[in-house]
Order: sequence, then C-alpha cells, then structure tokens
Amino acid sequence: MRVQFCPSGVGLGHVGRCIPIARRLERNGNKILFSTYREGFRYVQQEGFQVVEAPAIGVAVKPDGSIDFRQTTVKPGPFMGVFTFMKQVDAEIDFMKAFEPDVVVSDSRASSLMAAKVLGIPKICILNQFQVMIPRRRRFLRLARIADASTLTIIGKIWTSAIQALIPDFPSPYTISTRNLNIPKAYQKKIKFIGPILSVRPDDLPDQKELRKKLGLIEDKPLIFAPISGPAKERAYFTGILRQIFSKFPDDYQIVMSLGYPKDSAEPVKDGNLIIHGWIPNRFEYLKACDVVVSRVGHGTVSQSVCYGKPQILVPTPNHTEQLNNAKKAVELGVAEIIQQKDLNKNVLLATVRKILDNSKFQERAEQIQKEVMKWDGLETAAKIIVDAAQRNRA
Repeated sequence: MRVQFCPSGVGLGHVGRCIPIARRLERNGNKILFSTYREGFRYVQQEGFQVVEAPAIGVAVKPDGSIDFRQTTVKPGPFMGVFTFMKQVDAEIDFMKAFEPDVVVSDSRASSLMAAKVLGIPKICILNQFQVMIPRRRRFLRLARIADASTLTIIGKIWTSAIQALIPDFPSPYTISTRNLNIPKAYQKKIKFIGPILSVRPDDLPDQKELRKKLGLIEDKPLIFAPISGPAKERAYFTGILRQIFSKFPDDYQIVMSLGYPKDSAEPVKDGNLIIHGWIPNRFEYLKACDVVVSRVGHGTVSQSVCYGKPQILVPTPNHTEQLNNAKKAVELGVAEIIQQKDLNKNVLLATVRKILDNSKFQERAEQIQKEVMKWDGLETAAKIIVDAAQRNRA
C-alpha cells in the first residue's frame, strides 16, 4: 500500500501530527511519501521520510511576530495567493502521478485535495480549522464578513470532498478548536472527531519523579516547560521576550525552553535556573515532568498539554484569531490562563505562574479532564481509517 501525506509546511504542527501516523503505517510495510514545504519540508527530511518539496506559501509577519493582513492574501486554510495555490495543485498532480498512491492524506491543504480529485485518488483530510479566520477588529470587519459569507461554502466543499475529514481534537464538550469549527449541518456527516494524534501517550512514560531524575532535573522544585512552536518568524520575537523574562526568574523555579529548531543538535545553554534547548526530541518526557506549560496557542501544543494533565499559560500570537479562540476554550475548561503579548513581562508572568501553582483547582481540573479525554486515540483511529480507504481503493 502507498500513502502520500500532504501536510501544510507552515510551522511544525501539521507535519508533526502526520509523522506518527506515517511511522505506524511504515512499520506495517506500507510505502510513504510526504509532500510539503518550508519548515515542514526540513522537518520531514530530518525524520528520514521520502519527501518532495511543493511551492511554498505562508503569511506576512510583522517584527513582533503578529500576522500582517495588509501584506497577506487570504485563502483557504493557510493564507496563499491564487497563483501559488495553482502552482501547488500542478506540482501535487505531478507528485501523485509519479508515486501512484492508494490514498492521499491532506493536512489543512486544499491544493492536494484538488489534485487527488483530478486524478481520482481517494483522499482523507485532517484539519482543526474549518474556515478562514479574520480578526473581528473594525478595520478587518468587512473582510471578516466577506470571508464568512463567501468562503464557508467553498471551503466546506473542498474539505468534505475527501472520504472523511478527521478532526484531531476531543469531542464536545472538550473540543479545543470549537470556535474554529463552524461546520454547517450539510457537511457534518463527513466529519469525525478522533482525538489528538500522540506519538507518546502519558501511560507510556515513567512517573514524574522518575522522569525528573532521568532528565537531570531537581525533583522537588516546580518545573516550567516552554515548548516554542509555530513558523520561525512568528516565534522569534516571542522567544526573545521569554528568554529575557525567564533569565530573571527567582531560583524557586526551574525552567526548560525548547526553541523549536529540529536540526539544532547543540548542547543546551544554561543560564542560572533556565535551560535552553534548540530542539527537544523527547518533548513528551518534559511535558510529563513539568508542573506548568508556557507557550503559544497552537492546537497541537494545547491539546497535548490537556492530554498530559498540565495547566497552561498561553500567549496568543497577535492578530491570530485561531490561537485566541483556542486560548479562550482552554480558559473555559479551567486549565489555562491567557497573557496578551503586549502585557507580557516578568511581573505578569511570575504572578500568573504563582497563581496556577498555588491554586490547586488548576491542577485538579487538568487531571479531571485528562481522565476523560484519554479515552480517544487519534493515532490508532487515523491509521485505521487511512488503511481502510487504501484497501477499498485496491479492492
């Protein structure tokens, strides 16, 4: 069986949740090809899979990491220009003709779904955002209304042109991306909530005390874990702020940061009680070992933290409506606090850390929800659906 994965290459989240599925299928003797671009392309290369590079798309970013909508053309899923989009479709058709997949798995990329449709190849879509998300600020209000009125139908038809659209999120009432999933009833029969795709589940790891010993961390000192994710330009400003703040944190805490550069194999840099890694391949060990997570609000980071029962301090990327929506839901669930980037400083972050660690309700709520959501196994479910689709195509 041959499976072609076509994840968005903006940041590492989309590729990151396809790789565990690909490994599971590859272990069972299936042939895998990735088609992606930008950070995603380099990440797949590092993970050792066969990969071809598609034309790149992305967003314009201001110096503070916020999205610049003046410089960005809004299109389905990621923001893309029409010309680049059609180049992607054309490139994907060529890739699929050469690889001859039994099934195509698209993660938030409309171009690969359209290419597969042209060639008559069965297709499955993975996504956690169903429509264009424009900030509801006054100067974007008209654009927001146009997007709501004219694109939802088009986007819905593209996503649900697949055999099935898989949402790697928890079913209601725990759905992290609920505000980003305005799915009309006409499309809901194609939608399946499967739970987050975890390559390592909490029960696969030793307990927190044993992990801290293994990782060389102090067993009885609160651990803050800051896994920085997202496109390189978006995370650079945030990374700089956090490094400055954490370097001034009191010795009452130990802090581990991951800067999100997969090819960085350098030794970690220590600055007092702060340890900075360019990349942490065993991030789930640190996630289970920590007491609180400080991060952006990517869907993968938030849902993984929920699965591991960890309270979170979330700093949405400015102008990033999807992240703000995710953060609001995490707060509603009682497992997180939000700090807007303009308010982020040492005093605010330290006070928020103390609030979460000194108030047992955050940890209790995180553990309560963890017990509920771990009933779902997105990795197993996705792998089974993909295999079934490919086998039906071969029959």
